[in-house]
Amino acid sequence: MVSSSNTFSLSLILFLSFSSFFSPSQSHNKVSLELYYESLCPYSADFIVNYLPQIFQHDLLSIVDLKLVPWGNAKLKANKTFDCQHGPDECLLNTVEACAIDIWPQLDKHFAFIYCIEDLALHRKRKEWESCYEKLGLNATLVDDCYRSERGNELDLKFANETNALQPPHEYVPWVVVDGKPLLEDFENFISYICKAYQGTDAPKICTQASYLSTVREVEAKGKHSFCDMERVMSTWNKIRSTIASWTSQMNFLVAI
Repeated sequence: MVSSSNTFSLSLILFLSFSSFFSPSQSHNKVSLELYYESLCPYSADFIVNYLPQIFQHDLLSIVDLKLVPWGNAKLKANKTFDCQHGPDECLLNTVEACAIDIWPQLDKHFAFIYCIEDLALHRKRKEWESCYEKLGLNATLVDDCYRSERGNELDLKFANETNALQPPHEYVPWVVVDGKPLLEDFENFISYICKAYQGTDAPKICTQASYLSTVREVEAKGKHSFCDMERVMSTWNKIRSTIASWTSQMNFLVAI
């Protein structure tokens, strides 16, 4: 993980500079970039704060359609409620960010808000997430009403379905997909994949640089764990279920005696 030394002043600068990149695109061959993540996975936050802003800094939005999907490794239960990998705070912030995407479909607005929250999360200040409204001059009522209502739950289920429909299924977060192809552990190298996938003639300058024209590198460190693992979640829940089942069996045996 890249160590984050950013303060919110950087977030605000990015927010103000983002708007200059949102002119209508001349491209008809945009590359899809999808990020499947969860709000309190430190590696998701790191990617959003320290890597994803490169698409703004290098004018890649002229060739990229960016989609954020805040659900990650959360687990749906039978009654349409769910558990999140990092607890109730993550469930709350996933819903808050889902509402922001729905209410402010313009990328400059919802990305700046999500960036602000993830920057706080990265600095262990997630409880201060509501300060992002004032910092960005956004209307708090819209998102607050959404995440406290049935609409928030509907959005959670929508993003759950989109995540669970992934083929191949996601294994961890952040799970980065370029033109339908998951980048697996090489997600930090996403710009190379975008440049290689782009079929148009008006590629941004960054895509003409040798470092991004070179063959997309293979991941050398197969054992590198720079993500929040799905299997780890399943393993934990399986252990809990096994423990409960064992305890119940023992109790039933004692009662029978």
